[in-house]
Amino acid sequence: MTSTYVSTNHIQDQQKTLGKAMIFIATILLVLLFITQALHKSDNISVGFENWRPILYAYLLWSIALCWGILLIKGDRGQRALFVLPAFLFTIAMVIFPLIFSVYISLHDWNLSAFEGQKFNGLDNFRALLVDEYYWNSMLNMVYYLVAILFEYAIAFGLALLLNSQIVARKFFRVVFLMPLMLSPVAVSWMLGKSLMEYRFGPAATLARHLGWESPAFFSSPEIARFSIMVLDAWTFIPFMMIMLLAGLQALPKEVNEAAKIDGATGWQHFWKITFPLMLPVSITATVIRIIFKLKLADVVINVTSGGPGGATDTVTSFIFREYRDRSNVGYGTMMAVVYLIIIIILMTLMLKLIDRWMQKVT
Repeated sequence: MTSTYVSTNHIQDQQKTLGKAMIFIATILLVLLFITQALHKSDNISVGFENWRPILYAYLLWSIALCWGILLIKGDRGQRALFVLPAFLFTIAMVIFPLIFSVYISLHDWNLSAFEGQKFNGLDNFRALLVDEYYWNSMLNMVYYLVAILFEYAIAFGLALLLNSQIVARKFFRVVFLMPLMLSPVAVSWMLGKSLMEYRFGPAATLARHLGWESPAFFSSPEIARFSIMVLDAWTFIPFMMIMLLAGLQALPKEVNEAAKIDGATGWQHFWKITFPLMLPVSITATVIRIIFKLKLADVVINVTSGGPGGATDTVTSFIFREYRDRSNVGYGTMMAVVYLIIIIILMTLMLKLIDRWMQKVT
């Protein structure tokens, strides 16, 4: 029995060693092929492949070696890990690799309208970005757009309270208020921005003339144009925040509301002392998700103003889009996207940590 136990342990040790060796060799192969191909595409070395397809094959080989190696190393426990591995491998293929490739492109001078193709230029794109007034102007505009979320939240909370109360035709108004959410931002751009708010014949412009506004141009001056974009974007996404807040209101315990009524609390006291504190987790979740959507704001700006007048309505995303579309500057546009992503990751991480600490103090 002892010899059988020793031989079994010996076999298990061999399997673990084989599994680790498979993962190590496949990883080294993948990294070497990737670095070699990157250097070849940058014209630093002559050895390489015509395209990136062999790197894909190496990644598939590494995935198989990783799954097989985990089974050899962990045995039965490795079978449970295999359920997580597909999501892990998908994340690497769809998130990590594109990010690495984006950083690679951002370090090149690559203009699709030029015949030379891509050329490695190091941090030249980053240096140009630091002195690009239009890019930092779009970043400042994003601050204005993010501040507008506070007003969107207030309106959404008011609508949620209204729909949660016993009003006539409550179900009908729920459907009506959700209709903007069913439309794409492109449709909203043409329905409202290009039609309703059109300078000559738009109904909104006509009404404004009757009310005394002599030249109701909603997108001519920087301040009015920026405010108009805020209104269009808010009209689309306020229903999203409203439905989340409404779900939170309906989930509040009825006993608390009944106790407040018995104690003689006024409507205002009931809101600030009970409803609003209990709704904080839902409010924060809705606001954070709205911030994420706001950081991607581009469709309305591109279709209605193209960033004008004078960059007053530009967002970072719309500016990057025009850098690709109008100037075909892939390298510089990718550098702008990478820097924007880094800024978003840092700010969102700090914000979530601050929110977590604040919630711990409040609760």
